[in-house]
Amino acid sequence: MASRTLREIMTKDCATVTLKDNVYEAAVKMKQEDTGFIPVVDGKKLIGVLTDRDLVIRGFAAKKEGSTAIKEVMSDKVVSVSPDTTVDEAAKVMAKEQIRRLPVVENGEFVGIVSIGDLAVRDKFENEAGEALSQISE
Repeated sequence: MASRTLREIMTKDCATVTLKDNVYEAAVKMKQEDTGFIPVVDGKKLIGVLTDRDLVIRGFAAKKEGSTAIKEVMSDKVVSVSPDTTVDEAAKVMAKEQIRRLPVVENGEFVGIVSIGDLAVRDKFENEAGEALSQISE
């Protein structure tokens, strides 16, 4: 059986924010989308990611206001992969980087996201996906 690629399992219609959005707007979008992870884009180019933890640690705990620019709290060191990455390769990257969500970029443009749960559910814990899942701390 050929290795499955992220193109087959990634979530394509993801909520995103831009540098024009502020911390409050990002938090509202997270609530609406029921997610703790939102890619930050400039047009279609991935320039960062924002997590609920970023909002708490770099935002509220640092006494930042809701009007604070996303740029001040986002993570701009982003690990991403292409849609042609195999599920096994993605699992290895996630385990190595200790991340649960992986942005997917094609030709410099953000095209989707894959979560550790996607790997596990869609790959039925085969190969490294199950291993990666167990290695990524809660």
